[in-house]
Amino acid sequence: MRIISLLPSATEICFALGLENELVGVTHECDYPLAALVKPQITRSKASEHLSSAEIDMLVRSQLDETGSIYELDLEALERLKPDIILTQRLCTVCAVSYDFIEEQAVKLSTKPKVINLEPRTLQEVFESMLLVGKLTGNDSAEEHVSNLLQRVNEISEQVEHLSKHSVLFLEWADPPFASGHWIPELIEIAGGINTLSFKHSPSRQISWKEINDAKAEIIIIAECGFGVKRQIQDAENLVRNLQYKPKEIWIADGSQYFSRPGPRLVESLEILAGILHPEIREKMLMKFIERIEVKQI
Repeated sequence: MRIISLLPSATEICFALGLENELVGVTHECDYPLAALVKPQITRSKASEHLSSAEIDMLVRSQLDETGSIYELDLEALERLKPDIILTQRLCTVCAVSYDFIEEQAVKLSTKPKVINLEPRTLQEVFESMLLVGKLTGNDSAEEHVSNLLQRVNEISEQVEHLSKHSVLFLEWADPPFASGHWIPELIEIAGGINTLSFKHSPSRQISWKEINDAKAEIIIIAECGFGVKRQIQDAENLVRNLQYKPKEIWIADGSQYFSRPGPRLVESLEILAGILHPEIREKMLMKFIERIEVKQI
């Protein structure tokens, strides 16, 4: 079976299930594990990494209005790779090539591949998408892998059950500010936090600075989709300039590698949250992430 993944999370799922040999094509954003970097890349972004977050937001809005996507797909490479399955999603047009466009192109390919929509909105649905990939590929390890992830989730939940709770604002974009949606508010709850502005199991939405200041979250976490910690420092500084109160803590986390990817590493995202929210277990939970500069307090 020949698989093309148009999602970094789907690529991670394939590797986690031992399907790396069947994975014949990925996106330009599929950078984990490192072995994914040597796979043929069949997409590229129209946005420049040198733009500010505000400029990227304006560019994304304009391109979505004009073309429906901020990505370009190499159709010649798609035909050359002869996929049997294409893993993609229609959940977020900012995250991948348009699902409708992929469906239109798939019927033109000689192999007539199945286009599989992975569209999780909850943590449980993320696990179900892993089971679906396992079922479609005849992989028997998916159930065991998901079971192990669920066990880790339960262990974190038990560790934080009797620890103090703090109000949290999680920003998936900081300029303009977007409050968290989909599975992230759920992760915050499991990690023992209290959501302020959030949109549980729904898309992330833009919020105002007034709403942020009125909410007065004790802990603010910035984990912008597509960005690592270093790139987000300038946005954290902009956040501080717009705050009219002093939160207890402000943290930056690697949104590119963790929170925005609905795959196996959402459990590591949960560990990051547990460490941020609870000083009692912080060293245990965050040490490896701090050492890799994947989470930073400012």
